[in-house]
Amino acid sequence: MSQQSIAGNLGISRVRYAKYEDGRSEPPFDVLLNISKYFSISIDLMLTLDLRKYPLEDIIKLPDNRIVLPILVDEAGENKIEIVPHKASMGYLEGYNDPGYIESLQYMSLPFLRNGKYRAFPAEGDSMPPFKDGTYIIGEFVEKLSELKVDKTYLIITQSGLVYKTIEKINHNSIIVSSKNIFYENYEIPFSEIVEVWKFVKALTDEYELIDLTDSVIKDMFLSLKNDMKKMREELKKKY
Repeated sequence: MSQQSIAGNLGISRVRYAKYEDGRSEPPFDVLLNISKYFSISIDLMLTLDLRKYPLEDIIKLPDNRIVLPILVDEAGENKIEIVPHKASMGYLEGYNDPGYIESLQYMSLPFLRNGKYRAFPAEGDSMPPFKDGTYIIGEFVEKLSELKVDKTYLIITQSGLVYKTIEKINHNSIIVSSKNIFYENYEIPFSEIVEVWKFVKALTDEYELIDLTDSVIKDMFLSLKNDMKKMREELKKKY
């Protein structure tokens, strides 16, 4: 496409457009808005991301103009899985839509996780059993809330923080979630409070051992422990 053609569609002169393209001048808001509409790309993307570094067709663009960077690979061709650091997970709420923050994160690669966009989050607190502090929970990005499924476990990023929950019910505008820790009651999360959702895939301990809850032995052991804790809680209620 010629500069003249684009400039004509934007309603400005070719000379003026050339200055914007060459970086000699910055477009005012009205021209920026026209460029955004013409190329069908959000102003947020244009201002916060060096678009030369990523193929546009690979960038995941969300309805509210947020973005998830495309899948990056290391020198060996393996997916780069960004690692959100321990004791700094709350910073993710401020940086999740900042390409600079995401690019600054350390990353790891796991050869069996190839298809999809993955990120590793720290397990912290007592609401994430069977994972202890020091464990990283690896999630696969869920692009649309319509893809959520009942009885599946997710890392849900809300406006208040990160939670690791199983979906019990999906309503029209919210979800009902439960914790693996039976001492936590089920509760409702409105869709309006959800920032991102990552489907649980694997967990990596601080000894670099993988935990896979799809393993039947681990599931049976966990269910047995959960039932024992439930009985204990019922006995405590009767006693007190």
